[in-house]
Amino acid sequence: MAFTGEQLERYSRHIILKEVGAKGQRKLLNSKVIIIGAGGLGSPAAMYLAAAGVGTIGIADADEVDLSNLQRQIIHTTANVGKAKVISTKETMEAINPDVKVITYRTFVSSQNILDLIKDYDFVIDGTDNFPAKFLINDACVMAEKPFSHAGIIRFQGQLMTYVPGRGPCYRCVFKNPPPADAVPTCRQAGVVGAMGGVIGSLQAMEAIKYLLRKGELLTGYLLTYNALTMEFRKIKLPEKVKDCPICGDNPTIHELTDYEMNSCGGAF
Repeated sequence: MAFTGEQLERYSRHIILKEVGAKGQRKLLNSKVIIIGAGGLGSPAAMYLAAAGVGTIGIADADEVDLSNLQRQIIHTTANVGKAKVISTKETMEAINPDVKVITYRTFVSSQNILDLIKDYDFVIDGTDNFPAKFLINDACVMAEKPFSHAGIIRFQGQLMTYVPGRGPCYRCVFKNPPPADAVPTCRQAGVVGAMGGVIGSLQAMEAIKYLLRKGELLTGYLLTYNALTMEFRKIKLPEKVKDCPICGDNPTIHELTDYEMNSCGGAF
């Protein structure tokens, strides 16, 4: 495909990079990423992927914009309070870059629909705020052999890891099983600094872009943690894939997806 003059200008800072170039930009324009959750993590991820020219971006979220969201969910504005998050997200992304095709799914992601939602995408971003959704996304991506970026934020802390089929441990290898519903405080109870979503969500977009371009080192087999109070990043080497992991192990015992009891904004701490 030939770039238009407008595209050459829009993506010029990508095209001059030897790691991207015209070939890499075409890869991005032909790629598909789905973001599950249009909140604190999904907002910056969606904006940067749209700006980068990822050609097709899916957004799955059932909620409407609430005033309390605006402290961290920067893709939405005060004027959008009460509007479906997927519509607000789509409008902002298309305003950033009309090249991008945004597909909206105004639905709760569940064991019944997640495999259909992710089947046509090259990469999945977990922008959810609760353990049940994170385990569901992990299990579905392992079953469907889809790479994904996990992230969680709470208070002044964030964490990030990337799963690629056949390379390194999955989320369940590291965190085993969802905790009891009330074992971890929610963001509503514990709070979260709004800019944490920007830091960690942007890193999720970066992981997706590197995967699509096949450039650099991904957080596969590593957990990246960030403490905003001390300004410390730690890249923690994870154990190899757990052989008896019930979803990605040698003899998996999970053959059907499960919807666990919900506890919002728990992250994975």
